[in-house]
Amino acid sequence: MATKASGSEPKEAPTNPRGIPFAPFVDKVEDYVSSRAEVEGTLKSFQEMISKYQFMEVNTQRRAVGLREKIPDIQKTLDTVQFLKTRKPGSEPIETTFELNDTLYAKATVPPTEEVYLWLGANVMLAYPIPEAETLLESRLSSAQSGLSNCGEDLDFLREQITTLEVATARVYNWDVAQRRKDKAEGGEGEGGSSKGAGAEKTPNG
Repeated sequence: MATKASGSEPKEAPTNPRGIPFAPFVDKVEDYVSSRAEVEGTLKSFQEMISKYQFMEVNTQRRAVGLREKIPDIQKTLDTVQFLKTRKPGSEPIETTFELNDTLYAKATVPPTEEVYLWLGANVMLAYPIPEAETLLESRLSSAQSGLSNCGEDLDFLREQITTLEVATARVYNWDVAQRRKDKAEGGEGEGGSSKGAGAEKTPNG
């Protein structure tokens, strides 16, 4: 029997680029269970893994929804900053409307400017020179788009792992059913053989 070398470290489970582990692929059930006594524990382990993948799937879906809502807002703000960047000193002020809340807007006159105020979240607003604001927004937009793409890849990956585990669960369950039938059949043959033997011994005495 092979033994592990002393001081050797277990290999890390393979993962996708975001660190989500691959589900075990069950090709031969015997590699996971050596007897029917281990079936229940193996099925329970698979079900726990499925639950974890489903939990990650829900969280990833929520993150994707948030990013889909955020990206248009970032793009709109970036477009506004880039427009203000084109305004030269001495240009006529422009009249515009800005949103106070979901249903209330106000008019404003905007003269040429060299800085803008950006919401950073948590009720924090900071002033930025227009070039810095443009760079910041471009970075945020790129990050959000990349994050949304990663969410799509992760959702596909998670669904694939859930399917893999569902197949593994079915294979182990079917193996258990087959073993149960085999054990029952072998038990029936044993009882039949004993009865025949007993009858053969009684015949001469009859």
